[in-house]
Amino acid sequence: MIHTDLPIHRTGVRLLSLAVEVQQHMPRGVKRSLGDKLAHHCIEMLDLMAMANATRQGERMQHLRALMARHRAMLVLLRVSVDARYISTKRWASAIELLDSIGKQAHGWINKTANKAPAA
Repeated sequence: MIHTDLPIHRTGVRLLSLAVEVQQHMPRGVKRSLGDKLAHHCIEMLDLMAMANATRQGERMQHLRALMARHRAMLVLLRVSVDARYISTKRWASAIELLDSIGKQAHGWINKTANKAPAA
């Protein structure tokens, strides 16, 4: 299956779209720093999804672990953004919903990959 057909990838694209929208509405002082980081993490997550889909076992797990690290970073950046009132609560809630979906799908992928690992 091509990575663009994966539900996790489609959710990631929606998250990137939201991140770009959020960045456009941020105050000028944080738009380039915080807004760019949000969009960059989304792009990295999409790239890691593609890499995980294209690899097997150990390599796949490395990509999925990196994906989850970006996921955690996004949660922190979004929390900082909403606490500082750089983004609206509505946009924050939408982003968290998408991130939760990505996290659940990634954990399912991790579990499936781990169960396929050969016994040592």
